[in-house]
Formats: sequence, C-alpha cells, structure tokens
Amino acid sequence: MTTPTSWNPSGQYQYFPLTGDLVAAAFARIQIRRAEILQEHLENARNEINLLQISWSNLGPTLFTVELQTVALTGAAQTFPVDPSVVMILDAYVSTANGDGTYSDRIIMPLSRTEWASTPNKLGVGSPTSFWFDRLYPLPTITLWPFPNGTSDASFSYYAFQQIQDANLSAQQTAQIPYLWLDAYVAGLAKRLSIIYPPPARPVPVDYEAEALKAYNSASMQGSENVPLYIAPATAPYYR
Repeated sequence: MTTPTSWNPSGQYQYFPLTGDLVAAAFARIQIRRAEILQEHLENARNEINLLQISWSNLGPTLFTVELQTVALTGAAQTFPVDPSVVMILDAYVSTANGDGTYSDRIIMPLSRTEWASTPNKLGVGSPTSFWFDRLYPLPTITLWPFPNGTSDASFSYYAFQQIQDANLSAQQTAQIPYLWLDAYVAGLAKRLSIIYPPPARPVPVDYEAEALKAYNSASMQGSENVPLYIAPATAPYYR
C-alpha cells in the first residue's frame, strides 16, 4: 500500500490490547478510573465480559468463531460426538474419493428433530444426503442419513459456529475477538458495567445501550461475507 508523503504513520498493525486493558477501557467509559478499580470491580467485570460473549453467541454466527471440522467416514458410526463448544452447524458436505487421487464434494442438508423422528428407515445404508444435529446438553451429536457403508474413502466436513473462548483478566491473555470487534467489545462491557456501577450524571447523558448496539451493528456488518445474495422462488412443485 502506497502511503502519501504528507502522512507520517507508524507503519504497524499490531494494536491489540490485553483483556485487562479492555476492561479498564470499559470502566473508564463509566467514569471509573484505573486507580479506582478494586478486586470487586475485576470480579464483576470478568463475569460480565463472559456473559457478554454468551449474548453474542446467542445473536448468531460470527466469522471469527467458525471452524471447519472433518470426520473420516471409513468405518465410522452413524452417530458421532460433537464438541460441546459448538453452538450451531452452518454448512456440511461429504467428500468422496474419485479413484484418481481427487475428491468430489456434495453438500448435505440438515434435518430437524421432527424430520429425523419421521424417517421410517433410520438405519438405511448409502451415501449420506442429510444430517441431524442433536443439541443434547452436555454431549451433542451428529447423525448421518443414510448410514455410510464405511467401505469407501469418504469424509464428512462441517463448518461449526463455536462459542468464544473464556475471557480471563490474568496471565497477559487477550480476548478471542478480531481487531474490528474491539470497540464493540468495550462498548458492550461498559453497558453491562453501567448497570452495576451507575456513572455520575453528566451534562450530556450517555446512552450506553445505544452505544453498545451501534458498535455491535457496525462490527457485525463488517464481519460478514461480501458476496452477492440470490433469492429465487421454489417453483419446481408447480411444474411436476
């Protein structure tokens, strides 16, 4: 990237505060300075910052918490465990060997609990076309249908939306969030802390709820895939 000669930037892209510094920034927004922060403040902040992460997980997928998982189907059981940190499965596909060293991928579709219960032949054998994600707590599972025969070189891959790793204020740790979400993180925590520690009145009141929502919406808008969206009606049943 060419920098105009009139600029004098740092040339660095390394700004990423520790979790403790983000907490201090949130306290500063509600007018509690670093020298005033006590152990009680830190304990409440640790709880609230993790509750904030839970609320973000409930709002839906974020790109920075999506991971691709792959399970070999050769000799695999029809049902296999899923890490409890997985909140949602987004896309899934089966990869089958072509015999020449290459693989063909075929997307498979999710089933609801009712659809799985309505399947008459749950042990049908064949190449999987669908899956049921049973979000049973604390041990979720995935069940493939039809049942993979286990004789071909195949694998099942899925994009898992996972919860954010726990936030800790010790051991020089950083939060599991990307750079573009830092402001939303601090604004969201400041909003939650303002409920516990109501800040003194200001000439111009600060709406912490609105500030947190604005920062979150800005980050989530940027944190999405920049691709076209196509919507088409399902007309096939009308022409059968």
